[in-house]
Amino acid sequence: MNSVQPKVISFRGDILPLKNALYRLALRITLSHEDAEDVVQDTMLKLWNKREQWPQIENIEAFAMTVCRNIALDKLKNAHQANISLEEKGEYKGQEEMAAAAWMPVSAQQNPYQQTAERDGLDMARRIINSLPEKQRSCMQLRDIEGKSYKEIAAILEISEEQVKVNIYRARQTVKQKYQEFQEYGL
Repeated sequence: MNSVQPKVISFRGDILPLKNALYRLALRITLSHEDAEDVVQDTMLKLWNKREQWPQIENIEAFAMTVCRNIALDKLKNAHQANISLEEKGEYKGQEEMAAAAWMPVSAQQNPYQQTAERDGLDMARRIINSLPEKQRSCMQLRDIEGKSYKEIAAILEISEEQVKVNIYRARQTVKQKYQEFQEYGL
């Protein structure tokens, strides 16, 4: 008889390496560097406090992403209840710009005019993506930046795979349409 060994999950080996992916997800939801850092810290604490349950968790990464998403949404909800607008939280700096740059890299061999035009395009793409509804933003982040499968995204966001596909399709269509309008009309 084969006895099934319980999964051995370590904080250092299995959970800590997820911090960058958790940060990117939190940043896409909260749109704030400071809030995203707080969300990741809260996520790590919550995961640590649930360490007795780790062997029963089928996919620790999906579980961690779900916890992160829920904490980020709670933080966003609390900010809205306190009447703090997202614009008042500050402009993007440092890592936020690096996360936005993951969508389209700027070539170092372009002339200054081309570099400026491309940076403006990146800035516009970032604003468009940040204006998407939260579920579309999260689905797009997890699929296009994190490289998650539809099944993994569905587990993380607790929605069906079909809903994931619809959200990604709508997000991409919205980004494409608004970006084309910007390119054509400068809006």
